[in-house]
Amino acid sequence: MDMSEGELLIILGPPRSFTTVVSAMLGQHPQMYGLPEIHLFGAETMAEWWEQCALATFNMDHGLVRVVAQIYFGEQTETSVKRAAGWLRRRSHFTTGLLIEELAQKVSPRILVDKSPSIVYRCESLERVYAVFPRARFLHLVRHPRGHGESVIRYLDGRRKLGPVPPSHWLLHLASFPEGSSAGGEAARVLDIDPQRGWYALHTNICKFLESVPEPQKLRMRGEDLLTDRDQGLAKIAEWLGLRTDSEAIEEMKHPERSPYACFGPPGAYFGNDRSFLRAPTLRPERAESHTLEGPLSWRKDGRSFRPEVKELAAKFGYQ
Repeated sequence: MDMSEGELLIILGPPRSFTTVVSAMLGQHPQMYGLPEIHLFGAETMAEWWEQCALATFNMDHGLVRVVAQIYFGEQTETSVKRAAGWLRRRSHFTTGLLIEELAQKVSPRILVDKSPSIVYRCESLERVYAVFPRARFLHLVRHPRGHGESVIRYLDGRRKLGPVPPSHWLLHLASFPEGSSAGGEAARVLDIDPQRGWYALHTNICKFLESVPEPQKLRMRGEDLLTDRDQGLAKIAEWLGLRTDSEAIEEMKHPERSPYACFGPPGAYFGNDRSFLRAPTLRPERAESHTLEGPLSWRKDGRSFRPEVKELAAKFGYQ
């Protein structure tokens, strides 16, 4: 089943799983259009989305505002992002699905690529995508749990250099993922940093959701493989989508830095993507180093290794 006009490619993966760079790479394919983080599928309507933006611990609206500024007003400037925000406010009565459909039509015949990591936190959000876009394709992007955990810790340490991290911050939540409905309180989470729990919970959400998706509409890839053997990995994805696999198309995808969203935006929409990527958007294959499932974890002081269920799921993904 080739992808046709109006279809979507959704990249599924927890934060710190190479989703940003992979989305930007795919977006450089002549037949695809990579979006920054727009976080639309977590809400039913645009009015609800704006409410979520107001409560978020990060600049949740920046990505979508930059997209509207770019594709409707032709540039990303302080003036155009103000116009874009107004454009979005006037469509508060839209469903989020209708808004994405408008974006898809605007960039047609190119295919939208969405990678907002917030979608994998709730099965309801994943199911909303599939209900509204039943022909969507889903790329499940995985990363070794050790590499993922170490990346989360590095990012958290970097964030702490800017000042205290609020207990409600998404990054701290990811690093100390609560178990069950009672997380033991925010203070307990701060004292129990262990990213393997978030890795396991979010990938479990994805796997459970994908059980209901037909085989031709889903593909799982290890991010490390994609970054170290780009020609083969990118060609595999393009072939799965029924898109061009010639050398020119593959070469274009090796330059994520050419995306209009691979830099900091203007005042009013400065972010919209991972900070590290915005600072240095070129490919960095060294980030895809190999890891083992055995041995103590660098972020734990008790010398413990991965939990059995984490090892089992990681082995299912092909990790050792």
